[in-house]
Amino acid sequence: MDYSDRRGFDAGFLGADVPLPGVSGSVAVGPGAADGVLHYHHFSVIMNSARRLAIFSAANLDGRRRFAQVPHSDRWIIDPRLPDAQAGNALYTGNDLDRGHLTRRADMLWGDTAAEASAAVADTYHYTNCAPQHRDFNQNDTTWQGLENYILVTVGDHRLRANVYTGPIFDDSDPIYRGVRIPRAFWKVVAVATVDRLHATAYLIEQTNLLDTLGRSAEEGPLGAYRTYQTNVRHIESLTGVNFGVLRGYDPLEPPPGDAEEPMPTELHGLGDIKL
Repeated sequence: MDYSDRRGFDAGFLGADVPLPGVSGSVAVGPGAADGVLHYHHFSVIMNSARRLAIFSAANLDGRRRFAQVPHSDRWIIDPRLPDAQAGNALYTGNDLDRGHLTRRADMLWGDTAAEASAAVADTYHYTNCAPQHRDFNQNDTTWQGLENYILVTVGDHRLRANVYTGPIFDDSDPIYRGVRIPRAFWKVVAVATVDRLHATAYLIEQTNLLDTLGRSAEEGPLGAYRTYQTNVRHIESLTGVNFGVLRGYDPLEPPPGDAEEPMPTELHGLGDIKL
């Protein structure tokens, strides 16, 4: 399969220079990913070589060129550029784990043509772009999926451009299932370009207690179980080792200069609680 036409994440997409975040730690490299970055249509992925899961996926969303639907393939495939550095179908068979999209299929429904949008949607079905998420976590409209839908509708309705970054929080105490450590928490950072400025917001959610149904019990995570929180970009950086650079300055929850204390994550009881 030829990936030479994949341009990946566009650092200038929001009208300002917002480079792909940097990472600390071990990244997966291989043919076609010598720099550790896998480029797809409208998004890019950086893999963790030890965990065989993505550190994050970074996507551009364009609400001005969005299609309601396009034909696409929903067949999950191994990316041949990193055949040994990704968890495949064996992890997800016969259990309650979903192949949880990091960059969502619905977010890639845009382009100058339906063919471009269709190609981008198909690219989201690489195993590099998914993470093991309990089905009650991945499909719940009141938590993670509800937040993702809110972001997509807002970008589409207001014809905005956005960068959406999504990934797991890796911890050495994550429970092991079928040889893979299952992340207990996930994060999302959203940068939106409006007429006057950029806005960057950050979110966390736990799936700890749901993992008990896989036959592996684990201590409840630091945020509690199955709740969605808004935090700040700097806090996500401290948890993940991902460096968002300039986006810290566009976060409404960024502490004032000289303030040593970070704000505590705020539980979202409804989408109206989000601070923009």
